[in-house]
Amino acid sequence: MRRIESSINTASAEFRRNEAHNRRLVAEFREKQEAARHLRPPRDLDRLARQKKLTPRQRIEKLLDPGTPFLELSSLAANMAYGGEAPSASSIVGIGIVSGREVVVRADDPTVKGGAWYPLTAKKIVRALDIAMENRLPVVHLCDSAGGFLQLQSQVFPDRYMAGRIFRNQSLLSKMGVKQLSLVFGHCTAGGAYIPGLSDYSVIVRGTGAVFLGGPPLVKAATGEDVSVEDLGGAEMHTSVSGTCDYPADSEEHAIAIGREIVSQWDRSERWALQREAPEDPFYDPQDIYGIVPDDIKKAFDMREIIARMVDGSRFHEYQPNYGTTLVCGYANIWGYKVGILANNGVLFNDSSLKGAHFIELCNQNNTPLVFLQNITGYMVGREYERRGITKDGAKMIMAQSCSRVPKFTVMCNGSFGAGNYGMCGRAFDGRFLFAWPNHQIGVMGGDQAANTLAEVKANQMKRAGGTVDQAAVDQVWEETRKAYQEQLSAYYSTSELWDDGIIDPVDTRNALAVALSASLNAPLGPPGYGVFRF
Repeated sequence: MRRIESSINTASAEFRRNEAHNRRLVAEFREKQEAARHLRPPRDLDRLARQKKLTPRQRIEKLLDPGTPFLELSSLAANMAYGGEAPSASSIVGIGIVSGREVVVRADDPTVKGGAWYPLTAKKIVRALDIAMENRLPVVHLCDSAGGFLQLQSQVFPDRYMAGRIFRNQSLLSKMGVKQLSLVFGHCTAGGAYIPGLSDYSVIVRGTGAVFLGGPPLVKAATGEDVSVEDLGGAEMHTSVSGTCDYPADSEEHAIAIGREIVSQWDRSERWALQREAPEDPFYDPQDIYGIVPDDIKKAFDMREIIARMVDGSRFHEYQPNYGTTLVCGYANIWGYKVGILANNGVLFNDSSLKGAHFIELCNQNNTPLVFLQNITGYMVGREYERRGITKDGAKMIMAQSCSRVPKFTVMCNGSFGAGNYGMCGRAFDGRFLFAWPNHQIGVMGGDQAANTLAEVKANQMKRAGGTVDQAAVDQVWEETRKAYQEQLSAYYSTSELWDDGIIDPVDTRNALAVALSASLNAPLGPPGYGVFRF
C-alpha cells in the first residue's frame, strides 16, 4: 500500500490556531476525567481505609497483569446527571488482561453512595455485559454495591433495559459458555446479590464481604428478625452453609490472588483469523491531529490527513478514489490488524452512498473489520437528489452496514448529524465499540439549523393565526432552541448518557482501536446475508 501524501503545513497560522483550540479541549477532558476517577469526599476515602478496603481502582490495578493496557470505557458517564454526585456512573468498566486472558472488568465504586446503582449505572453495566456477549469476553465483577439507588428506583428497576437486564445478560453469558467471576469485597445487597449468585465462580472477603437480598435493617422491618451481617450473608455462612460463594479470602489482596488463579485455569477461546502484519507506527506524527481538526465544527477538512496519522506506516489503499469523493473508503492496518475504513469528506450524495454500500459488501466478503470515522452533516436533501433516489441510495448504505457480519468500530471525529449518523454506524447499529473525541457534536441537526427551523414554524403559526408576526417571540424561540441544542449536542452530554463508549484523546484513537479489534476476534463471525436492497 502507498503512503498517504500529506499536504498539511504544520507551521501555518491556521494549524497553530486549531492546535491550541484542540489542546485546550483535551486538557479540559483530562481534567474532567481525572476528577471523575479520583476526586471523592475525604469521609468516603477515610471510611474505606477504616474498613481496610482498597479503592476500586487499586483493586483493578492489582487484578490486571503488570504492564498491560487497560481500556477504560465511559469514564465520564453521568457527568451531566444527578447534580454530578455519581462520577463515572459510580462504576468502572474496561477491557484488560488478567492471567493472560482478555476480560471485561466491571467494578462497583463504594466511594459513591456505597456503590449504589443509579439509572445510568445500570445502563453502564448492561453495556459492559453487552460488550462481553458480542465479543465473547469473560467478565470479572468487583462487587461492592448497596443495590439500586432507591430514590430513583422507578428508573432503575422495572423496564426492559434497566437493572433486570444485567441479570438476564449474566444468564445468557453463562449459556454461551462465557465465564464470569465475582470478587465480593463489600456488601452486595438486593439486586447486587445476584451478580455473584449468577457468576460461575465467586470469592468473598471475610469481615467485609456479604451477600443478601435484604440487609439486616430490611429483614428487621419485614420479618422482625434480628440478625447480624455475618450470620445473614457473611463469608463463612456463604462458603460453608449456603454454597452461594465458592472461596473465602482473608483480605482483598488474597481475594484478588485467588481470582487470578481461577482465571488462569480458564480455557482460551479460539480467535478468528483476521489478516495481520507486523505493527508499524504511523509515518506522520499523531499529535498533528490537534492542528488538522478545525476550531469550528462547520469547517471542512480532509479525513485522509487523520487516517495518515492513525494507520500503520500512514499507508492506505483507497477504493474508488475518483467516485463519490465525499466518502473516503479504503484498506489499512492498525497495529497490524487489517481494517476497512469509511471516512466522511462532506455530505453523503447518491454516488458516495452507493460507494459506501459496495465497499461495506467487499469488506464482508473479505472478512475485514470496518472502521467508521464520522464527520457527517447527513445525506443530501433537495428536489434534484430525491428525484435521483437519495433516500433509496442512503437506505442501501444503511442496509449494507446494518447487516454486516464483520466487527464494526466507530469514532466520532467531529460532527454527527441526521441520518448520516445511521449510515456511518451510529450507536443504534450495534458497532462493537464507539468512541468520541472532545470536539464531537451529535444531533438530528445542528443548533442553528434547529433554531432556524422552529423559528420559521413559529412565525408561520402566527401568520395563520392573525396575520402578524411577533418578532420578539420568534427570537425567543430561536434563542431557547439554540441554547438547548448546544448543551445536548456536546460530547460531554453524549458520553454522560452513554451514547458512546467514552471520550478519548484523538492521539489515543489508534491504541483504543487496537484493543477493541483484538477483543473482537474472540467472537466468531456471524452468517453472511442481507435484507432487500431497493434498486
